[in-house]
Amino acid sequence: MKLKIGEKAPGFKLPDQNNEIRSLAHYAGKWVLLYFYPKDDTPGCTQEACAIRDDFFNFEKINVTVLGVSTDSVKSHKKFEEKYHLPFTLLADEKKEVVEKYDVWTEKKFMGRKYMGTLRTSFLIDPKGKIAKIYEDVKPIQHSAEVLADLKTLQRD
Repeated sequence: MKLKIGEKAPGFKLPDQNNEIRSLAHYAGKWVLLYFYPKDDTPGCTQEACAIRDDFFNFEKINVTVLGVSTDSVKSHKKFEEKYHLPFTLLADEKKEVVEKYDVWTEKKFMGRKYMGTLRTSFLIDPKGKIAKIYEDVKPIQHSAEVLADLKTLQRD
């Protein structure tokens, strides 16, 4: 079931890179960038995470929480966070519950081989818990700047 703009964002509870349980409800009243990515410490995912890291001050300045989600383990997230000095929360969805709720767990193809994986997709969630924008086919290097530009417009409305 595809999620739509204006719809309530599905709730969740997941462990972060420090094994603390985080829930979407915890961020009620704030803007949240919930970004799904395929795998820690791979080229595209590292580019995306580092671009967000480099723009993180700008997200903080406008009171936006950044949550990265992949199906990697807490331990993998901790290594990824430490290696690249990521200042935001990474959530471990090892049971694939949240990637399924957000409809980003799907069949993919690479060099003729089919496998299940996470689509690089982001959801911008407004302070009321509704989906304000959906980013599909995210370009890792440009994504952070694109979200910040959209937030300037959305926060004015």
